[in-house]
Amino acid sequence: MKGNRIERVKAGVDGVLAQMEEEQERRRAFVHLYGVAQACAMLALKRREDVELAVIAGMLHDLYAYAAADRAGHANKGGAMAKEFLDRMGGFSQNEIEKISTAIGHHSEKTITHSAFDEILKDANVLQQFMHNPLLHTAEHESPRLAALRAEFGL
Repeated sequence: MKGNRIERVKAGVDGVLAQMEEEQERRRAFVHLYGVAQACAMLALKRREDVELAVIAGMLHDLYAYAAADRAGHANKGGAMAKEFLDRMGGFSQNEIEKISTAIGHHSEKTITHSAFDEILKDANVLQQFMHNPLLHTAEHESPRLAALRAEFGL
């Protein structure tokens, strides 16, 4: 069962996003969530963290914001939503659910350092936004993370 948890979560995320009425916002959600998940995979591999859980955190990190069309407090609300989502899905230990939901709850706190796992999601979020369009201005509070990521990858 563990081997296909990413695909099971992906199917659940796809189902939630399919309910979005606005096509452009739905497309933005797919690009962002799955882009962050891919960046999470790369960073988790490089930093020797749990790749599977990092990918799942990436897929779920802004699901609440897109599903509820609500950015206010979306990190904490998203962490709670992820916890319920994974509990309902089954096949995850409470420690795994806590690790994922905590990272999601912290992902907007870009100027505060949390666990190594939490930092993967924060960095992946910044990296995806940069990779999606490197010509766009990086938010001031995210610039140090982007600079550190560029240095980490020798760019």
